[in-house]
Amino acid sequence: MKKTNCALVLGASGGIGSAMVSEFLADTSITHVFAVSQKDQADSGNGFSQLEDKLTWLTSNYSESSMEDVAAVLEVHAGSFSRVCICHGLLHSESLMPEKRFEDITETNLHQILQCNTIVPALWMKILFKLLKGKEDCITAVLSARVGSIEDNHLGGWYSYRASKAALNMILKSLAIEYARRAKNVKIIAFHPGTTDTALSKPFQSSVASSKLFTPKFVAEKLTDIMDNVSVDGELSFLDWDGKVISY
Repeated sequence: MKKTNCALVLGASGGIGSAMVSEFLADTSITHVFAVSQKDQADSGNGFSQLEDKLTWLTSNYSESSMEDVAAVLEVHAGSFSRVCICHGLLHSESLMPEKRFEDITETNLHQILQCNTIVPALWMKILFKLLKGKEDCITAVLSARVGSIEDNHLGGWYSYRASKAALNMILKSLAIEYARRAKNVKIIAFHPGTTDTALSKPFQSSVASSKLFTPKFVAEKLTDIMDNVSVDGELSFLDWDGKVISY
């Protein structure tokens, strides 16, 4: 009987999330891919329907109870996940933009950005613990950002986004320490994808050189390569798209 080897993508309808779903579907070593999004598969617009035999698409509004419902569906596959990508990210919306100066900081913006970029990934890592723990290596990548590096902050601004990613990195660091004690098979990566041609970066792409604006497919290929070659060492790795270490 063929061993089950599952991949899980959370935030699967976004640019990088959908590209990771495609990468995992193309990987013959992965037997099934689970994708989770606020949108259902029909509304995702990613054309995965022809691969339904290998793909299960689940929906969640990312409340804690909804996330627990997703985990309950996945429980039968506990211990079989070798790849997990948490691809949530919010930088701007119709009602908010990154702060250019401290006068732009608002309570609403802080709450919205922290909820998406920090709280939801932290809750996923808590809720999924029993599903990821097992005998086989499970590489888990969470989308972070270089602007979340405190040491690398030389320009200021973008208060909410920087803070949310710095907080995410700290939570992932603590999670890595605890996972190393309680689920030694899990490796956690905080991943900086670079500026990617997605809705998240769209308003800011004009100042980015074409050689530094990456396609989601390129980023997904880079992350897949990192996940395939990283060591399960009980440490958090904060890496960019090229596999280079970023300071905290």
